[in-house]
Amino acid sequence: MKVAAAAREMGANLSAWRRMQGLSSEEVAQRAGVSRSTVSRLEGGDASVGLATFLAVCRSAGVLDSVVRATDPYETDFGRARADMELPKRVRR
Repeated sequence: MKVAAAAREMGANLSAWRRMQGLSSEEVAQRAGVSRSTVSRLEGGDASVGLATFLAVCRSAGVLDSVVRATDPYETDFGRARADMELPKRVRR
């Protein structure tokens, strides 16, 4: 259920970004190299749309960098703390 809800919310967010920028779904589709119906499916919350398509639409809507940052563990206090504990220290020469 959480995945489906997240897909719907992310689709709605992409739709809002697209509309705020005055882009049609056809324009985003052309920029992303996909069909307009695929953009519509993604904006409608269809979680079966592939990751590459999702990322291409994010790029077309101008939010790809934000999506990448949102998954970067070093952007969180927890991630930075765990990385300091778990990742090997650089070996001195």
